[in-house]
Amino acid sequence: MPINLTKGQKVNLTKGNAGLQNVVVGVGWDVNAFDTGGDFDLDGAAFLLGDNGKVTCQEDFVFYGNLAHPSGAVVHQGDNLTGMGDGDDEQIKIDLAKIPANISKIAFTVTIYDADVRRQNFGQVNNAFIRIYDERNGQELLRYDLGEDFSIETAVVFGELYRNAGEWKFNAIGSGYQGGLAALCASYGIQVA
Repeated sequence: MPINLTKGQKVNLTKGNAGLQNVVVGVGWDVNAFDTGGDFDLDGAAFLLGDNGKVTCQEDFVFYGNLAHPSGAVVHQGDNLTGMGDGDDEQIKIDLAKIPANISKIAFTVTIYDADVRRQNFGQVNNAFIRIYDERNGQELLRYDLGEDFSIETAVVFGELYRNAGEWKFNAIGSGYQGGLAALCASYGIQVA
């Protein structure tokens, strides 16, 4: 039975899930009726972070332009340019056993590509969610629906997978940012051109 989280809620993923190693993080969304008429291209990403909340190198940022972390622990399944259809719009596979020891958390984010040019923001997005399921059997472990109405934000941190006392836990964040991908990258220590 999956756990439905609320903003700020934390849950232990590995406790009670013996042998859990390979999980899939799925993110999804719909565009509401008041959109700008242009296509929305939302992009899921993962930032692998050290204890200081920053990446240790540029490769710790896994997204449509860098689909796999060098460790093989985090692999993005590819960019969905439209978000059409039901279910997950983008997926990121995680091998918990391969996550390097210097990584204490992984932040999962979604940004709107070219949001300023297209005059788009998360206020025009509905039914945004993040979920994690066990790759072995497809069993959904948790789900967090972003019920908040973001009116000006162009990037959102959906949640974080973090290491605590040998266990992997998940924190439902739901924090919005203005400035899109560049703002997120700057906050996590990524140099952008």
